[in-house]
Amino acid sequence: MTAHDLLLGLLLLLTALLYSSVGHAGASGYLAAMALFDMAPAQMKPTALVLNALVAAIGTWNFWRGGWFRWRLFWPFALTSIPAALIGGAITLPDVLYRPLVGAVLVYSALRLLMSPSPAQSEPRPPSIAIAIVAGAVLGLLSGLTGVGGGIFLSPLIVLAGWGTVREASGVAAPFILVNSLAGLAGRGVALSTLPAALPWWLLMVLAGGALGSWAGSRRLPTLAIRRLLAIVLLLAGGKMLLAAL
Repeated sequence: MTAHDLLLGLLLLLTALLYSSVGHAGASGYLAAMALFDMAPAQMKPTALVLNALVAAIGTWNFWRGGWFRWRLFWPFALTSIPAALIGGAITLPDVLYRPLVGAVLVYSALRLLMSPSPAQSEPRPPSIAIAIVAGAVLGLLSGLTGVGGGIFLSPLIVLAGWGTVREASGVAAPFILVNSLAGLAGRGVALSTLPAALPWWLLMVLAGGALGSWAGSRRLPTLAIRRLLAIVLLLAGGKMLLAAL
């Protein structure tokens, strides 16, 4: 592993640590880190999905053990997001479209992180199944197209719509990210030869970061400062990709 790969790996580890503490797997952060290190777009999407799936699996376990997973809130979104992510993963966008799309996703993610969710004014109530099914399809398609797991969009949606508490949103986002990441990889049909040679090392790094972050996050770790730091990184990387697309 080169010094370049090591530095990127350390940034990926930090990303996994911070994201997993709020129930996310870090795909938008991994894309941001890879964009900062000028990785080829053809490698960014599958690499982010592989890293995402591993960290999401760890997060799912920790938030489930913490008692924050809600099946009724999860399954309608997952029902349509999985086939939609499969379709999105099979679509390879040209660089002229991929860069601005991912850049926009990163900037949006940063803005959502800066807008700290407020507690629901009344008892949270799950959405109607029809609404969740439609939302799941949209989020799944976007997940497969860009290489993110969709949780960065799902969790603020759940909180702002009053469908669940912040920690319930985190407990649902982790398995949602997991199934969408796996579907995106299946749709893409990733060959090992197309992935970076340093990926096994990066997997070990995000494994450590994801395990520690989700363990702490499922046990009431304050997240406001973490969200703001992540937002700064995402804004820098998203802005870089948008400028590169001009």
